[in-house]
Amino acid sequence: MSAEKTFAIKGHLIRNTDPGSLEVLRDSWAICEGGVVAGVYPVLPEKYAGIDVTDYGDRLIIPGLTDIHLHAPQYAFRGLGMDLELLEWLETYAFPEESKYADLDYAEKAYEIFADDLVASVSTRFCVYGTVHVEATVRLMQMMEDRGLHALVGKVNMDRNSPGVLRESSAEQSLADTRAWAEECGKFRNVRPILTPRFIPTCSDELMHGLGRIRKETGMALQSHLSENPAEVAWVIRLCPESKGYVDAYDSFGVLDGGRVVMAHCVYNDFQELETLKTKGVYLAHCPTSNSNLSSGIAPVRMWLDLGLNCGIGSDIAGGHSLSLFHTMAHAIQTSKLRRRILDGSLAPLTVPEVFYMATRGGGSLFGKVGDLSEGYAFDAVVLDDSRMLSPFPLSQMQRLERMIYQVGPDGNYVHAKYIGGKLVYSADKIR
Repeated sequence: MSAEKTFAIKGHLIRNTDPGSLEVLRDSWAICEGGVVAGVYPVLPEKYAGIDVTDYGDRLIIPGLTDIHLHAPQYAFRGLGMDLELLEWLETYAFPEESKYADLDYAEKAYEIFADDLVASVSTRFCVYGTVHVEATVRLMQMMEDRGLHALVGKVNMDRNSPGVLRESSAEQSLADTRAWAEECGKFRNVRPILTPRFIPTCSDELMHGLGRIRKETGMALQSHLSENPAEVAWVIRLCPESKGYVDAYDSFGVLDGGRVVMAHCVYNDFQELETLKTKGVYLAHCPTSNSNLSSGIAPVRMWLDLGLNCGIGSDIAGGHSLSLFHTMAHAIQTSKLRRRILDGSLAPLTVPEVFYMATRGGGSLFGKVGDLSEGYAFDAVVLDDSRMLSPFPLSQMQRLERMIYQVGPDGNYVHAKYIGGKLVYSADKIR
């Protein structure tokens, strides 16, 4: 279905405009005009008589979810090495796998699997890490563009403390490759480049300063990792003794200014660092599954919400073992309960409406008016089919959504159809 065509879909719409509550619009029509939500109505307005309507019956329709942190080259080994901590896991699994993407044939084979699974997932927009390899990263972006996906994708930068097969020869070469890659990405419409220093330990001061200059010149978005693991935090303090902490180290390179910055994990940031991240408008990507798998810790997400930070959800493939943000959302609630019980009884656990908000409007706002089925927002919609989940008693639409969030399998979902920017990119009917 063309994104330019005016059409409607009908079903039980669920959305939230604030983190505290969910709204159910039973048997309602969502109108798409030019790829944008023109309105949601209990009865189809007369002015739209004669437009194409797809009636999804008793199915639920939710805004598309935004996954603001995942690693495309790691998808191939998801679920492996989950008994290791971060730094050992990187050396044993992540770095060896990512080195394979110098071989474009291997990269194409692996990225085809990844891109196809993104299409069928419950998410509609993504912040994605590639590798240091320019050609493979451009090919990944092309695959995602061809499938109608919208994303920010990064060529990774790393010129120190990395295996030789991945370590870029110099900061100068890394920056030159980054500029050339960003220029080549101009041919893409919906998949755009994002600057991607892996994290401070693998990026020299010269490289980080250079990326800060590119960001200032171009306004490109930027993504990286922050305060994921105690050993990592201590490492950064040793590498940047002149800085007051991890956030200050990033800030000293000029990469936090200008908005559209995503920092993943943020498990160990103190109050002052969180205030700085708030002032800078940084997006915090909560990755609870990865934080558990790699023994990183439990992020104080309640504190983030109370302070009014930009908060989203990341599957963090392959530290996280599931591409499904439903799975990740359930884990976010579960780990918040453990944090309250074990670490800080003052922080209330997260709720379904809150994690739903983080996965929709919270992370979606990185892309603009995204993550809501309200007038003026991008027409990103996911149609859910739970008809095979039988129940001996009637369930409300809200209960049905909550059950799907908790019962989805690690790589399974209930997606019946998916629209991104008004374009139908996936339909279970067509597959059958």
